Amino acid sequence: MAALKRALCYKNLAFSAPRARELCRSSVCFAISLIWICAVVGQAEEPLQRVGVSSDGHSFVKSDSDEPFVIWGVNYDHDESGRLLDEYWIDEWNKVVEDFDEIKQLGANCVRIHLQIGLWMETPEKASVAQVNQLKRLLKLAESKRLYLDITGLACYHKSNVPDWLNELNEAERWKAQARFWSEVAKVCSGCPAVFCYDLMNEPILPGEKPESDWLAGELGGKFFVQRLALRRGERSREEIAEAWVNQMVDAIREQDSQTMVTVGVIPWVFAFGGGKPLFYSPTVGKRLDFVSVHFYPKKGEVQDALNSLKAYEVGKPLVIEEMFPLKCSTEELSAFVLQSQTHADGWVSFYWGATAAELRAREDAGIAEAITADWLDAFQGLPSELEVSTEP
Repeated sequence: MAALKRALCYKNLAFSAPRARELCRSSVCFAISLIWICAVVGQAEEPLQRVGVSSDGHSFVKSDSDEPFVIWGVNYDHDESGRLLDEYWIDEWNKVVEDFDEIKQLGANCVRIHLQIGLWMETPEKASVAQVNQLKRLLKLAESKRLYLDITGLACYHKSNVPDWLNELNEAERWKAQARFWSEVAKVCSGCPAVFCYDLMNEPILPGEKPESDWLAGELGGKFFVQRLALRRGERSREEIAEAWVNQMVDAIREQDSQTMVTVGVIPWVFAFGGGKPLFYSPTVGKRLDFVSVHFYPKKGEVQDALNSLKAYEVGKPLVIEEMFPLKCSTEELSAFVLQSQTHADGWVSFYWGATAAELRAREDAGIAEAITADWLDAFQGLPSELEVSTEP
């Protein structure tokens, strides 16, 4: 009986050896496949890293890895009909999702949004619950799409959305309401890695020697993109007013969020006037701003002048060209401006207005504006391949 068992055992071993080798090969293949799948899944699910300033203070890095990072984004300030984001993001959320998909397909890694104080704040002290909830929703969308957000606040672009209570406030009360706005926004965004920065206000300006009567200035296409910080200077210098305002806004943010970078998107008066020094990025006014944001629209034949003006904004901090578009020059000239400004800039932000290049060209009423925008969108999509550093989030 024992002999029979031994014989059966040897027989099984003889027959199982080839099968064992086959099983081994299958196991190895399975293991390799499993490792590959895990790597792909791991890469896909890698959390978005917060972006911050490098240790030397001159560029951007991903905070967890210190990997260099360059901003390549778009202003999503309004859609194709001129509506601002916070005017339709509640009732037409699917449109926002579709637009973010199209922005991603353009190769962008950042979206600059503009929030209106008159819609965000119901009173000088109270934020709109509906707007707060929608911003929370947008943060989740941005993180899922691996898109960073440049959140620009205090917008009064549409006068119809500026409440009477805001216009009735004096300077100190207005600043207090503006600080409350930033406190509420920062409370929502604190801890979210998708928030690249808070831009305190789009293109703030200061009054001259004569008192002003309107907080808003410079209408463009029915919108007021420029806002005064004060109506009267009194005995104060322009620097003193700007410094006090920046400090009050940053204080409000830092009470809620100690990490997210803060900036102010400015008109490059050095470029506009052909000389001078930056106000908001002077040593006193800009000391609490983490990086420089300037808006450049080079003129035809003056690309080199724009590049020369950029040098005035190299103050030892990262520099982002937060607005650019071939408004006054050709697509080729703006592309050249981007590529030649790499020695100065750490990021570029153009525009996307809710329509792709193909959609713009397909319009029955398409004109020169649509043609220029479509051509620039095509150029914008191709430019990252020519940049010297990666724009991958």
